[in-house]
Amino acid sequence: MWPDVIDFRDFYQTSLGLVAQRAIRRKVRAWWPNLSGLNVLGVGYGAPYLRPFRDEAQRVVLAMPAAMGVLAWPKEGANLACLSHETALPLPDLSVDRILLVHGLEFTHQMREFLREIWRVLADDGRVMAVVPNRRGIWARLDHTPFGHGQPYSTEQIHRILRDAMFAPLRTQRALYVPPSQRRFMLTSAPAWEKIGSRWAQPLAGVVMVEAAKQIYAGSEVRVRSRRQRKAAAPTALRRWRE
Repeated sequence: MWPDVIDFRDFYQTSLGLVAQRAIRRKVRAWWPNLSGLNVLGVGYGAPYLRPFRDEAQRVVLAMPAAMGVLAWPKEGANLACLSHETALPLPDLSVDRILLVHGLEFTHQMREFLREIWRVLADDGRVMAVVPNRRGIWARLDHTPFGHGQPYSTEQIHRILRDAMFAPLRTQRALYVPPSQRRFMLTSAPAWEKIGSRWAQPLAGVVMVEAAKQIYAGSEVRVRSRRQRKAAAPTALRRWRE
C-alpha cells in the first residue's frame, strides 16, 4: 500500500527528515556529480533528492504514482511534477538519461511492470539508481518514517529484482546509519554516525542504494500504452519533453 504524498512531505519537513535527506542526497551526488545536459527523471517521492540537479540538467521531472498522489514541485517556478500510473510513465521510449527511483519499489504491487516501464523510458546508455529500505536496518523496523513502511530489501534481493527486470547492477552503497530518533543529540551527531557506520556497520544502514545499467541484448516484448494514452496523462511540462 502506498503512503499518501502528504505523509512524505511532512516527514521531510521534520528535523529527522532533513537528516535523512542530507545523508542520502550526499551519496546520490557522489555517484552523479555532474548531470549537465542530461534528462533526469525521479520516480516515487524524489523531490528532496532532485533539487541539486535542477540547475545543471537539461530537464528534471518528477513522476509520482497515482496511488500515492501528487504535490506541485518545486515551490518556486514552473511545476515539474506529474501524476503517473506505475505502469504507464507519460514519456517516450529512450527519453531519459538518469532515473532516481526512491520511495517506490518497496510499495508497488506490480514490480515487474513497474520496472519494465522504467526500462522502456531509459536511454540505452542511461543509468537508474534505486534507493530502498535495508531489511537489516533499524529504519525498516520502526514505522514513524516512510522507510518503515512497505517491503524492505537485502542487497541480494534488490540485485535479483533488477536483474530479473533486465538491469545490470553496477555498484552498491549504503546510507542512513543514524538511529531514527528525534532526540537532539542523535540529530546533531548524524555526520559522525554516517562516517563511522559506512566503515564499521554497513549491513545495518537504513537504505541500500544500487546503480544499474540497462540490458539491451535480451529484450522481450514490453506492453505499453498507446501514444495517445500517454499524451493524455502528461502535463504540459512533460509534453515539451517529447516534442
